[in-house]
Amino acid sequence: MRTPRAPAAGILPAVLCTLVLLTGCGGGPTAPAWAASVCEALAPWRLEINALTSSAQQQMTAQTTPAQAKENLVRMMAGAEQASETARRGVADAGVPDVSQGEEVSRGFLDSLTEVRDAYGRARRTIEGLNIGQSGPFYDGVKAAVDTLNEEYDASALDTSTLDSPELKQAFDEVPECR
Repeated sequence: MRTPRAPAAGILPAVLCTLVLLTGCGGGPTAPAWAASVCEALAPWRLEINALTSSAQQQMTAQTTPAQAKENLVRMMAGAEQASETARRGVADAGVPDVSQGEEVSRGFLDSLTEVRDAYGRARRTIEGLNIGQSGPFYDGVKAAVDTLNEEYDASALDTSTLDSPELKQAFDEVPECR
């Protein structure tokens, strides 16, 4: 086995140091860049969730068989679960903003989206497990699943008033992606 000579051994650290300098000394994105990325990830999610919520409400009042309702509701919950995961991945891809408490802020967004995703997944599994033999008990089960989903959804909300980052507050107010 050959050992690298001194000049060759120094190339890797030099390349790594250059990359660190080019990427801003290892810091994350600026507050405006991070806010823009987060809002770009959340905008389609919000639209999808609003559309699915509207469809679910229509489904609850529509004159369909329990089998049709179950199929539609499971598909809607799966769509919301997937949309939430896509938004969570988008926020994760945004990185950690280079601001005071950036890690905490990023983690708060990710945790909230994870909880929402998981709430939709639990609702989907609950509805999948409902017996469609009798419509009354089926729709009672759907109502209970949706009530639980709403409680879990509300509990997962990120309290943005606790963000102690003036840079991020300003960025969320000013970047066009968040308007």
